[in-house]
Amino acid sequence: MPNRRHGQDRRRTTGVDSGTLSKGIGMCHFIEGKNVTLGVTGGIAAYKSIELLRLLTKAGARVRVIMTENARWFVGPGTYQALSGQPVCTSVFDEGDAAIRHIDWAQSTDLAVIAPATANCIGKLAGGIADDALSTYMLAVTAPVVVCPAMNTNMYQHPSVQRNLEILRGYGHILVDPDAGQLACGTAGPGRLPEPEFIMEEIAAVMAPDDFAGRTILVTAGPTREAIDPVRFISNPSSGKMGFAIARAARQRGATVVLVSGPVDLPDPVGVAVHRVTTAQEMHDSVLQLFGDADIVIKTAAVSDYRPSSPAAHKIKKSADKMTLEVEKTLDILAEIGQRKGKRLVIGFAAETQDLKNNATQKLKAKNLDLIVGNVIGAEGSGFAGDTNRVTFFYPDGMAESMDVMTKDKTAHCLLDRIAALKTTVS
Repeated sequence: MPNRRHGQDRRRTTGVDSGTLSKGIGMCHFIEGKNVTLGVTGGIAAYKSIELLRLLTKAGARVRVIMTENARWFVGPGTYQALSGQPVCTSVFDEGDAAIRHIDWAQSTDLAVIAPATANCIGKLAGGIADDALSTYMLAVTAPVVVCPAMNTNMYQHPSVQRNLEILRGYGHILVDPDAGQLACGTAGPGRLPEPEFIMEEIAAVMAPDDFAGRTILVTAGPTREAIDPVRFISNPSSGKMGFAIARAARQRGATVVLVSGPVDLPDPVGVAVHRVTTAQEMHDSVLQLFGDADIVIKTAAVSDYRPSSPAAHKIKKSADKMTLEVEKTLDILAEIGQRKGKRLVIGFAAETQDLKNNATQKLKAKNLDLIVGNVIGAEGSGFAGDTNRVTFFYPDGMAESMDVMTKDKTAHCLLDRIAALKTTVS
């Protein structure tokens, strides 16, 4: 089990409240098949643990829930049992077990998550108190632990709670900072449990391998827009979903990730430095400025090949039946990077409508790439805007590797698996 993040607190690096991050959050396929224990304590935020349980099971995890007695005031154990399909542990002395349930679970779990974690629970964990099923379980568990504090602002900021949180960091637990905002108690400030999608993103980062730690990956995503006049532009249907999925996956696997994105309707991935651009020229300038610090460049952006030579200063009025638009080539960002890459790995994408193999391999050679990812626009499960992709990896030695239809998040991890193999040959 990877442990690079033990002792870290998962702080906001984008300046965005977790409530704005639900759209575009990806499920890490490293959660699939894992045993996850979800601890629920007695706070009003316990209702969010229901959605977290649903997301975990959707990602393929086997989830078992341990509740404190006070948690039962907010959500009944029957809800968790129905959603998880597993028995719920509510007491050290649960009846009908051949073994002591909480100890058995501690030995078999791959990850423990406490959401919400009240001040009382945090104090018990810090002090080694074991007076109920959850606190006893936590003393026995050796797998990574994610703790999500949620409480009144004044309680959260109290020196004793902050001291206890520091103790948990010292134990190697991963702490997810609470959101700030209006709380159920009427106060405003830090203390609100982050949205379940955000917690899932942090769980994914814990469960993923650490194979890109110490590496900086530069990713481009989305379309560009080239102005015809102040209200019209040339563009394409790229949604940016593939590039954003790659950025999320790379961050989950320990990389420092920089994302240059054209205009898309997606929130910034958690923990990723995002640079928003509009035109091909702006993307060129941003990429070249950031290129020097990158170890790996992954170019998924659908950059406009042409732009109007002389954009109109004012809106063009509808008059003649036909209009001729003169265009000129934009700068070829990928070709420029390929020629200047040095020891960096440069990966490109080729979205084609026909003759994928020839078009992709020609682009691979012409632009001096280490790998190119090709897909056929319009094919089932592949193309712009969708949540799935069907890709083929083309290599400089002529090898081609065709993949089945997968979610773009799984496609991203499959790509990173292959980049990791390439990385070992050039490191």
